[in-house]
Amino acid sequence: MLQKVLSLSMEYDMLPRGGRVLCAVSGGADSMCLLHLLGELAKPGGFTIAAAHFHHHLRGAESDRDAAFVAQWCAARDILFVMGEGDVNAQAQSRGLGVEETARQLRYDFLRQSAEALDCTRIATAHNADDNLETLLLHLVRGAGLHGLSGIPPRRDGIVRPLLACSRAEVLSYLAEHGIPHVEDSSNSDEAYARNRLRHQVVPVLRDLNPRLSEGVTATMALLRADNDYLNAQAALVCANARWAEDDLVIEARLIAELPPAIAPRAVRRLLEMLGDGNTNCSSAHLNAVVELARGSDPSAVVFLPGGKLAQRVYRELLLTRSSDPMPPFLPAPLVLDGETLLEGTPWRVRCRSLPCPDESERLPGAVYLDRDKVDGVLLLRPRQTGDEIALPRRGGTKTLKKLFIDEKVPRREREHIPVLADRAGVAAVAGFGADQRRLAQTGGRAYELLFWKKE
Repeated sequence: MLQKVLSLSMEYDMLPRGGRVLCAVSGGADSMCLLHLLGELAKPGGFTIAAAHFHHHLRGAESDRDAAFVAQWCAARDILFVMGEGDVNAQAQSRGLGVEETARQLRYDFLRQSAEALDCTRIATAHNADDNLETLLLHLVRGAGLHGLSGIPPRRDGIVRPLLACSRAEVLSYLAEHGIPHVEDSSNSDEAYARNRLRHQVVPVLRDLNPRLSEGVTATMALLRADNDYLNAQAALVCANARWAEDDLVIEARLIAELPPAIAPRAVRRLLEMLGDGNTNCSSAHLNAVVELARGSDPSAVVFLPGGKLAQRVYRELLLTRSSDPMPPFLPAPLVLDGETLLEGTPWRVRCRSLPCPDESERLPGAVYLDRDKVDGVLLLRPRQTGDEIALPRRGGTKTLKKLFIDEKVPRREREHIPVLADRAGVAAVAGFGADQRRLAQTGGRAYELLFWKKE
């Protein structure tokens, strides 16, 4: 099993030497296996690990037990550990989504935020070959194209899945061999969930037909993934012709209209991913509607898409934008100098404490260290203002926040919700970007340690 993990990790550059990997740990068999494996591989591989657990508040005392189990395991082994939580049921109602999808969204949002705060270059999840098989069957039952039949990717952006070539039986064998405990999620036996019905009722029948079912399906998905990747690459070449106009994405309609049917919808998906945060929940019907918009003759037609996005034909061009109106900016608040500041109306909070500025090797990952002697008056957390500017380290001089946000492609609707820390002398730091280099503390000097934390 270890060799399978190493081979897949090397093929997809999952475990970067000199970097840190954030392991998503539920406490179940798969994630405990992954956490232990990463711990074994960390020293010879030249990387470090951290663990993250998301408390979904879905199973009462059982969820509390899972969180405590993971926290205690990590504490006993000096593994850096973070925990997040969310009211999944409440969020599912407000978002109009199912509980499973909402839980997944909240969990991945937490993992990405934690990875950024802890300076992790990879997020490792414990999906295995059996999970991949079940995902393929779910997509097949619901109807899917090549993308859906390619299964779970071993690596997508910064998310890696080192166990994807290993079966659930291999995972359990590894746990038994190394004496690693785990917790059981009682919902895994609830056949109200489609995945559980497939796992308990359908997969055993398929295994009777082919005892090497997982291996065969894994090989098939690898072939389909290669075809899918090639078609996506052809679509991405076309999308390179798109340009940004503030937050709107514009491309000549003919470039989409002239593409073959196997590539045109993929190009639209890629454009929508560029417009958002890398994800899109558009169906094939939505994607094909945008393709027809590009091929049509109406110079001002519109297609409304999920997530507040829309595609509009503007004469010879196709414009992709967001239809939702931006929310008003948040109210300014003074920075709590020894504690946490919550900013109503934003997902941000700020932790601050006074201390001598530590050596770089001892600094908290993701934190900035502000020179206390360069603070002029009250430090205020507020929305950006006209004329605000900052000189970020290694960014090549001073830049206005307006230009910074445009260059970094921060969506227009989010710009007024990014906290700016300022005093009478101007901007000291910006959430998600860092401190002005002229305000940074030197090792040993009096400093404010600031950690900007984004929470859903």
